[in-house]
Amino acid sequence: MPNELTALRKRVEQFLNSLVKFLRHSKKTLLLILVVAAITVALTTGISILLTSVDNLTFPSLGTIRTTRLKASIEYIDWGTIYPGTLTTHSLYVQSESNIKTTLILETENWTFRDSEGRNVTESLATYIKRPLAMNLTWDYAGTPVNPGEKIYVTLTLQAYDNIQFINYIINENVQRFSFDIHIYAKE
Repeated sequence: MPNELTALRKRVEQFLNSLVKFLRHSKKTLLLILVVAAITVALTTGISILLTSVDNLTFPSLGTIRTTRLKASIEYIDWGTIYPGTLTTHSLYVQSESNIKTTLILETENWTFRDSEGRNVTESLATYIKRPLAMNLTWDYAGTPVNPGEKIYVTLTLQAYDNIQFINYIINENVQRFSFDIHIYAKE
């Protein structure tokens, strides 16, 4: 038993010695990792506090659906309250009115952001965001040709980005609502 304890003590001492050597040799790297981790935690915490303390980071929206050579089951989508960093979905039926097989195309236009007084503040978005990183609309349609008269079910997904530039825009411009046009058309 004493030999086993001695052997165990030697292994523990060797481990501790190798750990101390490693820490001495790698102290700059470890310090850098700790600093980066602390900065990341501080920034994340700050942004979280900012987001929880601001009441106007939600806003209702309305999407108008226009179609060409198609019929849609609805004309308007009330997206409800949108939160930055979230995805919101809405589904509808689209029916081809073409007399040949077509492929469907989805486009958005006329994005309009309004403040609490109803003023259009869309133009000022460009001063906050250099690229279009505010909102995006996609769908689950995979490009399969649609037969004449065929009705398909599609799901639209609206994403409101949570980058700091867009959040600053929402806060500083007091954005309360937005709207945009959804254009779905058949391409032959």
